[in-house]
Amino acid sequence: MNIFKSLLGKVWQDPNAAEVVKIEMGQLYLVRPGNIRSSRECIYNEAIATIRRVPALDHNFQLVITRVYEDGDQELLEDEDETDEERVFLISEELEFHSGVTDDEPTFIWRDLDGDVDELYEFVASGTNEPTRAFFETCMYRAMYERKFKASADNTKDSDLDQFIWQPLTKARGQTGDRKSPKNQQDFGDLPSDTVEDSTVQPRAMPNKTPSAAARPSFASSSLPTVTSQEGHIFSWNLEIEGFVAEREEVVVAKIVERTPGNFNYWLIVSDEDGDFVSDKISSDMNPRWAPKTSSLTWNYANGGRYDSWALQLVSVEAYDAFKTAFAQCLWETLHRVEFRKAKPDEQAYVISSTTEDIEMHDVEDDGEDEEEVDKELDPDEEASEEEEDEEDDAVSPMPQGERNSQLTIGYKGDRSYVVRGNNIGVFSHSSDDQVKYYATISKISTPQGKEFKPQEVMLHDQDTKMVLKNPLDPHSLFSMDIERGKVVEEWKIHEDITVDHIAPENKFAQTTREQTLVGASHNALFRVDPRISGSKMVESQYKQYVSKNNFSGVATTASGKLAVASEKGDIRLFDTIGKNAKTALPPLGDPILGIDVTASGRWIVATTKTYLLLIDTLIGEGRYAGNLGFDRSFPANAKPMPRRLQLRSEHVAYMNHDINFSVARFNQGEGQEENAIVTATGQYVIAWDFAKVKKGHLDKYEIKKYEDMVVQDNFKFGDDKQIIVALQNNVLAINKKNLKRPTRNSLAAPMSSLHSRSGIVNSPY
Repeated sequence: MNIFKSLLGKVWQDPNAAEVVKIEMGQLYLVRPGNIRSSRECIYNEAIATIRRVPALDHNFQLVITRVYEDGDQELLEDEDETDEERVFLISEELEFHSGVTDDEPTFIWRDLDGDVDELYEFVASGTNEPTRAFFETCMYRAMYERKFKASADNTKDSDLDQFIWQPLTKARGQTGDRKSPKNQQDFGDLPSDTVEDSTVQPRAMPNKTPSAAARPSFASSSLPTVTSQEGHIFSWNLEIEGFVAEREEVVVAKIVERTPGNFNYWLIVSDEDGDFVSDKISSDMNPRWAPKTSSLTWNYANGGRYDSWALQLVSVEAYDAFKTAFAQCLWETLHRVEFRKAKPDEQAYVISSTTEDIEMHDVEDDGEDEEEVDKELDPDEEASEEEEDEEDDAVSPMPQGERNSQLTIGYKGDRSYVVRGNNIGVFSHSSDDQVKYYATISKISTPQGKEFKPQEVMLHDQDTKMVLKNPLDPHSLFSMDIERGKVVEEWKIHEDITVDHIAPENKFAQTTREQTLVGASHNALFRVDPRISGSKMVESQYKQYVSKNNFSGVATTASGKLAVASEKGDIRLFDTIGKNAKTALPPLGDPILGIDVTASGRWIVATTKTYLLLIDTLIGEGRYAGNLGFDRSFPANAKPMPRRLQLRSEHVAYMNHDINFSVARFNQGEGQEENAIVTATGQYVIAWDFAKVKKGHLDKYEIKKYEDMVVQDNFKFGDDKQIIVALQNNVLAINKKNLKRPTRNSLAAPMSSLHSRSGIVNSPY
């Protein structure tokens, strides 16, 4: 390799040269081995490959693939919301970079660290001669050397670079060497590397110890009770290189301390030989995410309006397990204000199991996903639109000004959606070109007595001919609106002593039938409502009040009418019918549940909290009632389901640059249609999880779309797993799920001016 020594001297030793080497002609492909989809997808038909220095960060380089536009392409870009002009990859060992030959053309191949484990990028260097190919490859290995050893590669020998030559039979995927001395982000296995930015650390040579002891936390953690103390390595997300960088070269001590003993006030502290330098109060707002493959914890730190991303990698599996267990217990105590040891053993196991990631759920077959891929191959409507949906301003409805949209409900027939805005309801039609058009406004919602009110909750009913409304000014009644007349025609008095806090259809698809009854819930009671009976509409024989203060927060029903009920305390109850005790009671993790949904079969439940979604498989896997669902039988005490958290990666949140506040998540739904996606929103972002991949343990397989306005609520069009109806604060529109994008700097980006340079988590007082 050193045959290029003189040439390297010209291009490598000039620190002011941003570009080291460039191949001017090629094509970029995404390769999916063994996938039923096209196994080789062309990303850029014409492209340039460049090895580029990372500005202001010594010994770091990027592989940059830049699209070359044909005549006329640039004009078309002006009509697009975002462009895909280049793809950037931080050069390090985990890329598993190597060369090859395709159709007698030289190629460069590397892993897609944001894709599935077997997905690869391939750059076909058309027309490149052998010396140029070899020189480019040598520069890649030199870049890996510098990043790993934080030293110049000028005096390296061929043998020094041999360690970076990919060996497919001997090198384990994601394994890069000595776990006790990770010097770069690539030692972090499945931590993301090249797609998002963060505002954590000022670009500089790493590490850089804080020189001033006066800036340290105002209380030394050494004087506080310690719950656990483990060795590890600390990293922060760097916006310049779009990856995690080491904050300290040496091993640090990570511990959890109790700031005020007896008050459940726990803090995560990281210390080096000079003392404490990272501190963060343990709470759900940290967005903690555990990765067993790398024995690491990532989290967000709210820093004066910014949301920085940090990572802690423990030195061993044993240290990781101990730290994770202690963290889960302390978080539980913080939320419950009671000692963890007082919880029942099965509840303790349930809480700890909720932190387990990347576990494939039992009895999940591959066939469903394969069939879905075949459908996509055969159905041209599944393909992503060449154009994004219409500009948001184009579909603004003439709804009354001054108020903002607050709720969305979607009809099953007539292609109608309804959006609540103050005391008005906007009616929107779904056009043949999969767009949403303003149709009409139902103005000045009022009781039959003429008293106006702003509906708190709405539900379509009786084959979409009626809408049931909750009036916050009269919690003991429900109101029935005739949709065709656009007028509230009936008041249903429920009970003078019982409030109606939540409503749900009698079964998941009741709105498509003439079913007249529905389900109601107060803070601690479940009951059936039948508007046909005289007097109070609550069915006395189907009423059950529970002694404890449950604070029910949501109800969902299956296709057969079984019920899942969530509470503000975070617990979930499963009922086979109203009027009886729950068949299954799942203990609370502690975070209030904002809403709940269930698949038609009852197999899966998704519960929404502020910062994560909780996915639960209700299939009983062992014991006497194995094969039944938790709606019909109770889980064995020692075999409760393992809840799974669906949450955003901390580095994605940092780039979004605002806190997480999920809207109620929903499965796509339709009679005879299997659920294959989960949709929710936070801030300006619509987010959809691939449910098939989630069931296989890939909990971070989500796609995203950013809007200029805040998203109020979103849901799939009834009977359609492609179209998502989105209610913004001041607009309503539709988007094809295919137009959601993987989280990247383009799809997530906040303005760069809002991303500051240094995290206040370092040396901040308690």
